[in-house]
Amino acid sequence: PTIKLSVVATAYSSHVEQTDDTPHITASNKKVFDGLLAANFLKFGTKIKIPSLFGDKIFTVEDRMNRRYNNANPPRIDVWFESLASAKKFGVKTLEIEIFN
Repeated sequence: PTIKLSVVATAYSSHVEQTDDTPHITASNKKVFDGLLAANFLKFGTKIKIPSLFGDKIFTVEDRMNRRYNNANPPRIDVWFESLASAKKFGVKTLEIEIFN
């Protein structure tokens, strides 16, 4: 079953200013990859889609956001981009995600 949920989406890249001192390693101890997602309200390994922006592309939660977003309402997700410019261009969006596993 798929769960649809409205979230606030932001973006980040592997820059020390946006992460910690190991910017290419996720909170779940994986190397960053295309389709990486950070979220504090979903368990590691959770698969989601963001149909309005990425169609059927599947994202996997393998990273965490700053703890200040632990109880954000609406929940927040952070999409990983390879470049800082792409992450900044993404901005902040409110959108619907589909959660499945």
